[in-house]
Amino acid sequence: MEEKKKSMKSVFATLLREVKDFKTASILTPICMVGEVVVETLIPFLMASIIDDGIQKGDMGRVYLVGLGMIGLALAGLFFGIGGGHFGAKASTGFARNLRRAMFHNIQTFSFSNIDRFSTSGLVTRLTTDVTNVQNAYQMALRMLVRAPSSMIFAMVMAFIISPKIACIYLVAVIFLAVVLLFIMQRATKYFKRVFKQYDALNESVQENVSAIRVVKAYVREEYENDRFANAACKVYNLFVRAEKNIIISMPIMTATVNVVMLSIAFVGAHLVVGGELSTGNLSSLMAYCMSILMSLMMLAAVFVMISMSTASAERIAEVIEEETDIKNPANGVTEIPDGRVDFNNVNFAYTNGGEWVLRDIDLHIRSGEVIGILGGTGSSKSSLVNLLSRLYDVQEGSVCIGGIDVREYDLPTLRHGVAVVLQKNVLFSGTILDNLRWGKKDATLEECQEACRMACADEFIERMPDGYESRIEQGGTNVSGGQRQRLCIARALLMSPKVLILDDSTSAVDTATDAKIQAAMKKAIPGTTKFIISQRISTVEKADRVIVLDEGRVSGFGTPAELLRTNRIYQEIHETQKAGSGDFDVKGGEGA
Repeated sequence: MEEKKKSMKSVFATLLREVKDFKTASILTPICMVGEVVVETLIPFLMASIIDDGIQKGDMGRVYLVGLGMIGLALAGLFFGIGGGHFGAKASTGFARNLRRAMFHNIQTFSFSNIDRFSTSGLVTRLTTDVTNVQNAYQMALRMLVRAPSSMIFAMVMAFIISPKIACIYLVAVIFLAVVLLFIMQRATKYFKRVFKQYDALNESVQENVSAIRVVKAYVREEYENDRFANAACKVYNLFVRAEKNIIISMPIMTATVNVVMLSIAFVGAHLVVGGELSTGNLSSLMAYCMSILMSLMMLAAVFVMISMSTASAERIAEVIEEETDIKNPANGVTEIPDGRVDFNNVNFAYTNGGEWVLRDIDLHIRSGEVIGILGGTGSSKSSLVNLLSRLYDVQEGSVCIGGIDVREYDLPTLRHGVAVVLQKNVLFSGTILDNLRWGKKDATLEECQEACRMACADEFIERMPDGYESRIEQGGTNVSGGQRQRLCIARALLMSPKVLILDDSTSAVDTATDAKIQAAMKKAIPGTTKFIISQRISTVEKADRVIVLDEGRVSGFGTPAELLRTNRIYQEIHETQKAGSGDFDVKGGEGA
């Protein structure tokens, strides 16, 4: 229990650090709330004075004078109420903005292994639904969590001043309701913690369906996707129903308690008035204080419901903010890559510590400027091998060196600017073609972009587009073909002028003639750049200087295409299969990277 308290304390400390420049608004909100409560507490007291000292004694001057005082207090209460609403909204929305910024900023530092621990849909839920829950809870905490207890305390004090006997009735009711609400909230909280995990599944269903809508329609899977979404939505519904069933019990209990208290006050108060121990005006005030106390309890119940919901969200947000990247930028890292030499020194790699080796006994030494083909069946860990070069993952054993220096010693931005990667899944962003190309070099001139596109054989289709390089790319590059998308991504990588260029099956959607043109252009234009070309096509790698053949995470062969054709069984099988015209070579299922 103590460990849990410490954990929640750590979560709240992490989140409250993000209040930052909204501290003033966060302080002024509860001050305004207390001011409003003080005003509301004084009004019933003045009302009693009007009844006892004005109406019953026929003193209209007293009525007017106290009435003016009540009007002044009402205006002051309005001022405090507006101020509390204004500052509360400013503090909570600013807090939410800072939380989203903090999460998004930290996500940008994540390594691939960090991202693997958080699903994309889970991160989306945390940035949206979870932050909204915490925002609402923070606003209620600043306003209602201050207002309700303050109102109860002031009203209780006034009740004890007027009549301790009747105030004891309030006190018993408050203690009873506090115990009941605490029990109910504890039961409801466990369901709210589970419901947000189901939100992840719901968002995942929506994300996958929308991003892959063409595939869904092509395979007529609309009904399947509808059922999948309905199942996820039903789970969220069921968990919310269970939580609400617990919470809804509090309302009839509170209503019944209010009725009992009102009847008790009326009965005891009537006897006190008849006995001369209590005035009619004071009884009226006590009734008002009773309603104030019980309404405050109902407010507290609403606050506790919101806090119960937001506690789970707070934990999920803190997880993202506190997550430390597995790949850290070294202090005083090397800021210049000498050349494109690449050495894999007895490398063993697994995606998780203690997990199964994905790459084993990799010992390769590559000269600067070489064109290296990488060949192997599906699941042979071709992508895993090249991911180590730009430290998308780190090795567990051995070392990977570029320019004779361990990649872990480089300044990360320097390393990743020096190792350009065109991944299997080519991604373009909404904006113009120039905008996308300048991801490779933000200040690239039009001429530099055109030259890169000529090397990537992208200029031919760009010039046919209505607005040329100013033509707009839709989100995800949906308005260009797969081959065009690949060539734009290659051009973008070439603009980085890298020491090492990795093409991870990134010409699979272009014809062999265009593929050959791209390779010839790169060999001529960037001769000092070491090029790794992953492909399933023998025609793509057979013009490489040397070829690495991978088999189940091990190097099966490494040499020139001619040498491998004589000595390596896997290379021979790929060559014979594809030259015979029967298509790409594929050995085993399950891609290793």
